[in-house]
Amino acid sequence: MEMAPQPSGLLPGSNAPDPLEKETPAADVAAEQNEPFVDGFSWRTIVGALFIGIIMMPGAIYLSLIAGQGLGPAAEWVTIILFMEVARRSYQTLAKQELYLLYYAGASLTSQVGALALTGGPFANLIMTQYIVRSPYAQAYNIQAPTWVVPAVTSPANLERSFFHVDWLPAIGLLIFGQIFGRLQAWGLGYVMFRITSDLERLPFPLAPIAAEGATALAESSSQQEGWRWRIFSIGAMIGIGWGAIYVLLPQVTSILFNGNPIVIVTNPFIDLTASTQNILPAALAGIGTDLGTVMIGFVLPWAVVLGTFIGSIGAHIVANPFLQHYGYLPNWTRGTNAISAQISNNFDFWLSFTIGTSIVVAFIGIASVIRALSKQKAEKRAGGINRLTPPEGRGDISIWFSLGAWFVGTVAFIAMCHYLVPDFNLGILIFFGFVWTPIFSYINARMSGLAGTSVSIPYVKEASFMMSGYTKSDIWFAPIPLNDFGYMAQHFRTVELTRTKFTSIVKIELVMIPIMLICSLVFWSFIWRLAPIPSANYPYAATFWPPHAQTSAMWMTGNRPGESNVLKQAINPAYIGAGGIFAGLSYLAVSLSGLPILLFYGLIGGIQGQPYAAIPMMIGALLGRYYFEKRYGQENWRAYAPVLTAGYFCGMGLIGMGAVSLALLSKSVQPLPF
Repeated sequence: MEMAPQPSGLLPGSNAPDPLEKETPAADVAAEQNEPFVDGFSWRTIVGALFIGIIMMPGAIYLSLIAGQGLGPAAEWVTIILFMEVARRSYQTLAKQELYLLYYAGASLTSQVGALALTGGPFANLIMTQYIVRSPYAQAYNIQAPTWVVPAVTSPANLERSFFHVDWLPAIGLLIFGQIFGRLQAWGLGYVMFRITSDLERLPFPLAPIAAEGATALAESSSQQEGWRWRIFSIGAMIGIGWGAIYVLLPQVTSILFNGNPIVIVTNPFIDLTASTQNILPAALAGIGTDLGTVMIGFVLPWAVVLGTFIGSIGAHIVANPFLQHYGYLPNWTRGTNAISAQISNNFDFWLSFTIGTSIVVAFIGIASVIRALSKQKAEKRAGGINRLTPPEGRGDISIWFSLGAWFVGTVAFIAMCHYLVPDFNLGILIFFGFVWTPIFSYINARMSGLAGTSVSIPYVKEASFMMSGYTKSDIWFAPIPLNDFGYMAQHFRTVELTRTKFTSIVKIELVMIPIMLICSLVFWSFIWRLAPIPSANYPYAATFWPPHAQTSAMWMTGNRPGESNVLKQAINPAYIGAGGIFAGLSYLAVSLSGLPILLFYGLIGGIQGQPYAAIPMMIGALLGRYYFEKRYGQENWRAYAPVLTAGYFCGMGLIGMGAVSLALLSKSVQPLPF
């Protein structure tokens, strides 16, 4: 497609030559999808996984304790760039499949694993759990935790702050059990969701190309064949570095220089206007997001999705909330609350039940879509057409029945373990969660991800089930309940496919990462725990936010006791659930009958669960992409540019984030000792 004639330069009026002129990326992207699949697993990916576990993980742990931040994209992109430069100086090149495996390993080994930005592998959860159980709040509420959760409060293992004690063996054994059988569940059901949504329904997965195109751009640089991808990736990286310097680095540097009083030019992550607008728009969640990455996501998502998200979010939380408050549907909202508090209050009063209704309709629509797709597939097969359920040659697929078997084994193992640990809890609830709720909502979110790049959720399902079950003991709150959402795995498989990486490569890197993650998590959390109690003054963020979290957790654990106030029972309103279902059904009919893109409906449903402060910058990005960049470079070319530009932006932000982490660690290491 030829580009519309425009003056040279990236900005209007610029006389500088445009680095994107005379590019034809659309054909390149299409051609690359016919490349053969390659196994990206090699000794370099093993070394990369070790590097991330040994070097990156302790920094991620420390940063989460002192500042409440993870490494985010820093671990992935910094590792990739480092290994790429080492390979270049060794006169070697890294294939995009190897680079993507490094990206995947970085994301997996340093990702958030719990509440309050907790990171550093599965042992982070044990640290948090032992603190909650030993906290004065748990003692005040008489929370009794079994020994398979954490050792007894008086155990030497807790007094010595060490995982290397026999009393920790039951909890560590349960942790390893969860890691193994949890992966069987995720990979088994996630692969089936991918085959349904990608191979059968042919959904686009708009966000999947971001990581794939980033790896491809860096592979071009590694092979010194820098084409259009590398130039656009570099532009995005410089945008990320520039914005990150203001958004992340400046507050960190000034906080160090001015003894904890940072200079903040742009509030992170949004500017809260809720209190300022409450006289005009009571209960509205007014705010403007400040994360430039959300604007970049607006470049990538389809226009109909962003428009629907904007309408749903603004309509629900800015337009509808004042009317709901006026007519008494939001009785717990109070003046002067910020956006987060108002959101929690409004969810309990109305939106929790309403979104349950919308999610049910989305599930029925998705199931009907699968039935239609299967019927169409049978007709095509009878007519001698292509069988969509036959995977591409060389992709490294496995049998769908084998995947379902892996998920079944993992689910049965979780149900059996939970029933063994908590034998008096209703077994029917566990079976329902494992074999009904989990696959249904995994499919809902796999489809939402495939269509709109978003997800929906029904919060507090587990808590509500405990409170309504009639079971009154505290141990159920610590049990391995088989309640999960594996819909995200469908997009993960699609990203792997876009990089032309064999699926078996991911299985191999997972088998390498599991022992690395377990060992590094055990060693580094043990070391940091031995240095000082967690939380304590040595870890400012944990000292500030962990106690309130412990108090909230302890209060939740009293919700299934007789006579306790059950907030969730009051929050589940059948009338509101019905209203949500009717709204979603009528919206779907209106969009379908009017001939509008069906993606508008899915964006609308996702927007109701989203927040206006995120929807506004996303809409700005979509408007820029649709009405400026598409006209300048052509629609097909811009759609190829956008994910590469976005990947570069997150790489630049990751580099700045790593710089901020380094400064934080250095500042803490040179602080004077208290003796």
